[in-house]
Amino acid sequence: MGERRAWAGKRAEVMGRPGAGAAYEAARIRFELGEAVRLRREELGLTQAQLAERAGLKQPAVARFEAGGTMPTIPMLERLAEALEMRLSVRFQPLRDAG
Repeated sequence: MGERRAWAGKRAEVMGRPGAGAAYEAARIRFELGEAVRLRREELGLTQAQLAERAGLKQPAVARFEAGGTMPTIPMLERLAEALEMRLSVRFQPLRDAG
């Protein structure tokens, strides 16, 4: 339990720094986008290389994206959506409704 409290304290300390909340939110978005692409790619039975070819990207770019390592542009998301046989939908949501 001491380790858990130590981690919670460290997290609170880091999140208390200026800009930490925005950085955390950006990382969350990158992770969720990457996970969604990976799940759909796997659903279609595609390798990262096959998805990359369909989207006009290189396999390492797909790997970085799926790992949450890059913040994509809208054009990149559009290319990935088309390659994944999906339609890109971007929307704004009130903060009180965001989970």
